[in-house]
Amino acid sequence: MRVLVQRVSSAAVTVDQQVVGSINPASQGLLAFVGVTHDDDVDKTRRLAEKLWQLRILDDEQSAADVNAPILVVSQFTLYADTAKGRRPSWNAAAPGAVAEPLVGAFVKALQQLGAEVQTGAFGARMRVELVNDGPVTVLLEL
Repeated sequence: MRVLVQRVSSAAVTVDQQVVGSINPASQGLLAFVGVTHDDDVDKTRRLAEKLWQLRILDDEQSAADVNAPILVVSQFTLYADTAKGRRPSWNAAAPGAVAEPLVGAFVKALQQLGAEVQTGAFGARMRVELVNDGPVTVLLEL
């Protein structure tokens, strides 16, 4: 599992012209793009949720847990693109939707159990993601 985290001052996910998840411009938060591969499991989702919740990348080296920062989770299989050969990415390392969707859901649930205010995109949908990266700060988490 890979989680690409961006510190944001605002973010929104739109599907079919409807906002399905957002982070209010008045608060600093985290936008987490989540990719799942074939050997991922619920334990790994829990450990990555804890790592994200405690990651000290907000202002004054605080974590989302310290300031109860909102988190917007967006599934993104393209984090497992293999671009080593040719010009067309291979998606073979990305888990199929039937495997990935419950694990992204487990990641969201683990964050919520830690106390996070979590919103999400729509798994498998064509999403428009708008964000204002604050810093900019972008970090890739993996286990």
